[in-house]
Amino acid sequence: MSSSVRPWRDIDRRKSRQIMVGNVPVGGDAPITVQTMTNTPTEDVAATIDQIRRCEDAGADIIRISCPTEESTRHFDQITRASNIPVVADIHFHYKRALEAADKGAACLRINPGNIGSSERVAEVVRAAKANGCAIRIGVNAGSLEKDLLEKYGEPCPEALVESALDHIKLLQDHDFHEFKVAVKASDVFLAVAAYQGLAEAVDCPLHLGITEAGGLIGGTVKSSIGIGSLLWAGIGDTIRVSLSAEPEQEVRVGFEILKALGLRTRGVRVVSCPSCARQGFDVIRTVQVLEERLQHIKTPLSLSVLGCVVNGPGEARETDIGITGGGAGKHMVYLSGVTDHHVQDADMIDHIVGLVEKKAAEIEEGMTDAGKADSAVEAAE
Repeated sequence: MSSSVRPWRDIDRRKSRQIMVGNVPVGGDAPITVQTMTNTPTEDVAATIDQIRRCEDAGADIIRISCPTEESTRHFDQITRASNIPVVADIHFHYKRALEAADKGAACLRINPGNIGSSERVAEVVRAAKANGCAIRIGVNAGSLEKDLLEKYGEPCPEALVESALDHIKLLQDHDFHEFKVAVKASDVFLAVAAYQGLAEAVDCPLHLGITEAGGLIGGTVKSSIGIGSLLWAGIGDTIRVSLSAEPEQEVRVGFEILKALGLRTRGVRVVSCPSCARQGFDVIRTVQVLEERLQHIKTPLSLSVLGCVVNGPGEARETDIGITGGGAGKHMVYLSGVTDHHVQDADMIDHIVGLVEKKAAEIEEGMTDAGKADSAVEAAE
């Protein structure tokens, strides 16, 4: 059933103008992009490139790399040339790092213009960005608000974050620079969401969403899902980064799960599974863990239901591409396109499901290729 007949699922995205981060559009009607950040020492070029590769495999659209020292930008061009996705240079205080990164292939500079220094230094960064076709991300963070704003408001609050963002935006606009996106992050979900809501009403630029310092894999995923998810549900946000104390490829996977849950992006296998109970005909928890691990290489969007018994299993299986429900005596029912198809023995189940998913993904990809060929043939005939 299409979302057009499910109005309760429609998300009306905020109208933002579009910018380019390398070859990736951000804002406007472009898909919401998923970002992450490397945690290797940038000076270690090989390790950084290796981590970028893992993030690319996980589906990252954009990667951010910290540039705190002159040594970190010395071989930055090797990294940008090796990366298959646009690289954002993370700059905090020293404006020369921004100039170096822009000259060495950065697609975007993440800065706080107010931290760069004088207006002349901001002008230099803008000139470098313009000369190299770089976008700029203004990164406002509740943990590093300007002293005058803390004195004015007494504590980090939504109004302070928005005012900081608007001040930084003006610094760029005063230099006739408009290819920017903005983040107003906080580790407090309520603070971050309120700040983004206020900023969304004040500007038309793309917004980069995130709950900063969210925590570990479980806690950080929950906080990020609540904060980022509620904003996306309200139509706010053009690119996201899930900040976790976990490997960056995990951030990417969680980001895509948030987008998939809201129907905003589809990538890889969407697993529908039960929490398991005494009725289960097989070990649902272990099965799902193994399947998620073994199916990470699948990029084609498709759905898989894994239910331990026949109470809800058949109903869920009707809504997924492939499904399995637990049966008695170690024999389980497999559903294909919502229809009962055959049984599989417990010992063969995981390998069998992986094989079915891989086959289905290949069929979908082949169908997409055939559709593309058909479209090309029609265009040629016309």
